[in-house]
Amino acid sequence: MSGSYYAVIMAGGGGTRLWPLSRKTRPKQMLRIIEQRSLFQMAVDRLEGLFDPQHILVVTVPDQFQELHEQCPQIPEENFLVEPFPRGTAAVVGLAAVHLARLDAQAVMAVLTADHYIGNQEWFQKLLQVAELVARQDYLVTIGIHPTFAATGYGYIQQGKLQGRYQGVDVFHVVRFKEKPDEFQAQVMLARGDHTWNSGMFIWKVERIRREIRRQMPQLEKALAELETHWGEPSYATVLEKQWEALTPETIDYGIMEGAENVVVIPAGALKWSDVGSWDSLFDVLPADAQGNIVMGGRHFGLDTRQSLVYVGEEHRLIVTIGIRDLVVVDTGDVLLIVRKDEAQKVRQVVEILKENGDEYI
Repeated sequence: MSGSYYAVIMAGGGGTRLWPLSRKTRPKQMLRIIEQRSLFQMAVDRLEGLFDPQHILVVTVPDQFQELHEQCPQIPEENFLVEPFPRGTAAVVGLAAVHLARLDAQAVMAVLTADHYIGNQEWFQKLLQVAELVARQDYLVTIGIHPTFAATGYGYIQQGKLQGRYQGVDVFHVVRFKEKPDEFQAQVMLARGDHTWNSGMFIWKVERIRREIRRQMPQLEKALAELETHWGEPSYATVLEKQWEALTPETIDYGIMEGAENVVVIPAGALKWSDVGSWDSLFDVLPADAQGNIVMGGRHFGLDTRQSLVYVGEEHRLIVTIGIRDLVVVDTGDVLLIVRKDEAQKVRQVVEILKENGDEYI
């Protein structure tokens, strides 16, 4: 089988829905909220045995590079690709593709996330192995998550006819991508049974994704072509900054996948996946006590407290709750957040307002 297999971890995001714990200078992927490992470290850990550190690339932004490298020093420093400005996941993929093409023109890249939780590592690696086989047949491969409820915060993938079975794993042609539907559409897609959530994980040949970028995103292709001519030269950093500043931010989903040809999806049952995208999502990945409560950080005393999450950021601080149900209480020392579990997604709206007001607490 020609060409090496590389993992590309996208690690430049902010994770605003976990505010106030997640901040601009301490984004979600750096937080140690599960098993005393950061989400980024866990993303690297689950690749062990399938990718050696030399075959793992990390794309991030300047103010996160140092911390991420310190968390995973086994990844060579030159494997950290630093964007001067975040320009969406399409630009992340393009930058990594240009880099990999110089190392191995026949390479396959698995585009992965730094801030999701995956509980079944063995099955995850099996899916990545199958995805590589399919990608080498010139397909763009995505991993879909079996929906457990009618989520409106995720994109959906509609699967069509069976493309093939590889090592016991079914692969389906993709009919279409559907971004974040309303409640009615989500209920319909869940009932149909032929839709999966878009996990944001993709596997393809480097040459194949570059072809799609040339066809669908000419502005990005122009920037990448300019980078190629300056790669390894003293002028590279200046050219990268100039080209990235001019780019219009775009996701790989909108920019490429919705209009791409020969796309397949691997439905990933039993993956134990969570995007850890909001405080209420932590109930899916963290153990609760007999009353259904999750306590993180320092000291908490609960009287008649049920189905709630309490985060105490200061060791010397005690938080007491009495007679509460289904709440999230987060105390970081400088910010106190109290929100109902079913309203936790609205934290993002608060962050946007604070950002618009130039507030220091973001």
